[in-house]
Amino acid sequence: MQSQISIRTSGQGLYEFTGEAVEFVSESGVVEGLLTVFVRHTSCSLLVQENADPDVCRDLNEFFARIAPENMSWLRHTMEGPDDMPAHIKSALTQVSLSIPVANGRPLLGTWQGVYLFEHRRAPHQRKIVLHVSG
Repeated sequence: MQSQISIRTSGQGLYEFTGEAVEFVSESGVVEGLLTVFVRHTSCSLLVQENADPDVCRDLNEFFARIAPENMSWLRHTMEGPDDMPAHIKSALTQVSLSIPVANGRPLLGTWQGVYLFEHRRAPHQRKIVLHVSG
């Protein structure tokens, strides 16, 4: 089974969509298998990360802002704004696809794990994420 969800972002940060992923797997009827999550963009990424303490997301956002800042003078790709190439770098350092095992009709996430879209651009975007479950 396959579906696509859209997530509206309001700028840089992490946007949890664990509930949508769990609901999709539940509705699929797959009891045991694999959930694949894929984001259809090059300036954002996906993460499985702690969802208990919001400081984790804030710290991750700050860390990536420091390792790929907007003021790198050597950047050539600047046509789409000063945050675009740093967003591509951040995406290259993370991932655009996740594989999550499914058992008993649910993704096998740990107690404190959530599934996130990691938006790397400053402006709001509508991001498309493909969910695919097989089993």
